[in-house]
This record gives sequence, structure tokens and C-alpha cells, in this order.
Amino acid sequence: MVSKKERAKGALMGAFIGEALGVGPHWYYDLEEMRAEYGDWIDDYTEPKADRYHGGLEAGEISQAGILLKMMVEHLIENNGYDQAAFCKMMDEDFLPKISGKAMAGPGGYTSQSMRHLWRARVKNELPWDQSAGNADTTEAIERNIGQAIFYAEDLKALSLNITDNTALTQADNLIASLTVAYSSVLAILVQGEKLDPEISKKLMRAVDRGELPFHKVTSDNLNPPAKDNTVKESDLYGEGIFASPDGLLSPSYMARAAEDQDIIIEPAWKASIVYGMPCAIYHMLPAVYYLAARFKDDFEAGVLNALNGGGQNQVRTMLTGALIGAQVGFSRIPARFIKGLKQKDELLNLTDKLVEKCK
Repeated sequence: MVSKKERAKGALMGAFIGEALGVGPHWYYDLEEMRAEYGDWIDDYTEPKADRYHGGLEAGEISQAGILLKMMVEHLIENNGYDQAAFCKMMDEDFLPKISGKAMAGPGGYTSQSMRHLWRARVKNELPWDQSAGNADTTEAIERNIGQAIFYAEDLKALSLNITDNTALTQADNLIASLTVAYSSVLAILVQGEKLDPEISKKLMRAVDRGELPFHKVTSDNLNPPAKDNTVKESDLYGEGIFASPDGLLSPSYMARAAEDQDIIIEPAWKASIVYGMPCAIYHMLPAVYYLAARFKDDFEAGVLNALNGGGQNQVRTMLTGALIGAQVGFSRIPARFIKGLKQKDELLNLTDKLVEKCK
């Protein structure tokens, strides 16, 4: 039996490992070029080429996504949970002064679209935080909020409210927020001890029924029609839901079914990136992540390496897959070589242990 602490530690270290694995071969959309640069199968940390994303980092270093996740973890430890005002202050003082409107610059060698927009809003245009979000349709909010998903794994209501608020700081689209909260909820219940299997969405939908997740739902159990006398439940907190539909909570079960269905063949598994899409948008990332994390729920190494070798936005694919599989197998079943090769392993392990001790 894997303990909750083992699962929480596996999730966070799995995310850091996945992010660092992607530093070298990040964003190769031409798979032949990636294979020519790194070989037919990438199986460890690699150094980025000098003229590519993250040039100058060493193999095993985390880049900006990992740095922001680390900052969120430090914030949660220091504040014993999420404090939006304190988080904004930390970003203003400790992160935004280190970046600019330039993409190929900043901590980790590359700055994402949402962070570039945030810099322009906060530093260049001096806008308040409630006017600083941009239109990026990507996963940056998921990446940094892995820390919150773990910290609030037993309190889905607090998780959903805090992550919704944090996402709104950088991304204005409510759909992006709903998918961010959906992934975070999946990770949370994996830390609780569930598996990413075809039943996972039913468990998430029961949390909606209990008023713990802010998704609109009108159907009865198993997505059957509502009763004729049905009135949509309203709670003081959510009313009919912050998010328009629960579809983001339903996707993981379909991906898990695809992984188990012998008539659905994606071979080799890294080609999930082609099936679901190699670009950065959240609607390409999450299906591939859920598929790989369900297919390799007992094999951390196979899961992250297939995520990595699919090219495109492989850094995020590997980071998010690593968190989900790490939560299922536990820290002790992450291969030791991935821990040993991580440049900041002592600091990251220490932070992870501190967060796990504080988890709700």
C-alpha cells in the first residue's frame, strides 16, 4: 500500500523530473531533427543546444516552469497555504524583475507567453493585478499549481477556489481556468489514492454533486437525463457553477478507456503526441497526458519517456505526466537515476518533504 505522503512526494518530484527531462529536446516539431540531435530514443536528462530554447542550462536543470512551481511550493510552505496577496507580492518582487517582454530570456532561458504578458501589464504598463491576465491558451497555470493540487488534495473546495483565483492572475479565459482546475482535481484524487482509470470521472462528478468542485451539472448519475422535476442544485458558494460544464472532468475517463481498449492502438506510445497534437495549447496537452498517465500508471519511466520522445511541447507533456504517474506509483518507485541526475535534487527534495508534511 502506497502511503499518501509517498504519493504526494512522487507527484511533486515527478513534476520536477519531467520538467527537467524536457529542457534539452524542448519544442522540436520536426521529429527527424530531434532524433538527429538526440538519437532515436531519449532516455535521460540532456543539455539543450546553445541556439535553442533553454540554451546555457545543463542537463538535469529545471527551467522556468520548474522555477515557478518551486516558487509556489515555497509560498505554500511559508504561508501554510495559498495567500493571493502574498503570492502577488512574491511575483512582483522576486520574479517579474528577472524577466522582460523578450521570449528568449529570463530564468530558465525562455519566458512563456503568459509571463511575458504579465510583465508588460505589471511592469511596463503598471496595471493592477486584476487587469493583468492575458489570452494564452496554454498550461502555465497548471504547471505552477501542481503544488496547490498536492497541498489541498484532501480539500477539493479550497483547491478549486484557490487555483481558479491564481489562474485568473495570468489567464483570462474561463475555459482555460476550468481545464486547469480539472487537471488539478485529477492530480488531487490520485494523491488521495485513486487510479487514473475509466472510473475516475465518476468520482470527480460525485465531488461536483457534493459542492466541492465548481462545475455546472444538470444530468443525473452516469450522465443520464435529469429527472423531470429536477432543479439544478445551487449552493451558497457556487450557484450553478463557476465553470459552464463538467466536460473537463469527463475527459480523463475517456483517455483511460482508450489506454485500456485493445481495439485502440497507439504504437509506439509516444505517438500519442501526434494523435492528440504536438502544439502547446491546453486542449492538445491534457488528452495526451491523461492517456499516457493511464497507460503507464504503474511505470513512471515508460510514461515520462514516451511523453518526452513525442516531441513538440514535450516538456509540459512530460512534466504533467510525471506528476500524475508519480502520484500513482509513489516516490520510491521513481527510478533513482532520475533523482540522482536532477541538478537541484537536494533543495527540491527538501522542499518536497516540507510541503508533504504541511499537506491538508
